[in-house]
Amino acid sequence: MSLPRKPGVPHPRLPLPEGQPDDLVAFQQWLSDAIPMVSALGISEMSRRGDQLTWQLALAPNLNDKGTGFGGALSAQTTLQGWCWVTLWLREQGLSRDVVVAEATQRFLAPVSDDYRLVCMPAAPEGVSQLAQKLEERGKGRIALTHQLYCGETLCLEASGNYAVLPA
Repeated sequence: MSLPRKPGVPHPRLPLPEGQPDDLVAFQQWLSDAIPMVSALGISEMSRRGDQLTWQLALAPNLNDKGTGFGGALSAQTTLQGWCWVTLWLREQGLSRDVVVAEATQRFLAPVSDDYRLVCMPAAPEGVSQLAQKLEERGKGRIALTHQLYCGETLCLEASGNYAVLPA
């Protein structure tokens, strides 16, 4: 379901979906409604395992003029995936907070020539506990996340992002 919009009219803020915080199908549907470009990114599946968030993506909607993955689309996907990682983690804690990307970098290692998977995880093992501690102490916090994009077994992109959880 997409929300109709008139040019120049701001998009209404949509509350996170009700229900189980680990319902990734409902979360992906909400994400597509809340951020219009998401439905064009080719995300076919989201999964979580431990501290990893993995997306399966189709190459077709993300092509450049050379027939490989467009760097701008891949960069947007890593930034969005980190935002999703933090938002989903907050939901597990029973929190609904604003999350913003404070810094992001990408390093392109090989062309993306087929459907691919994007994996996001904390940059440091203690990242999650440090974020939880900062939220408890100060009501806000940051976490550094890493992203790896694989086309088959080939690592094509490495990215990092620093995400801030704003005070309530």
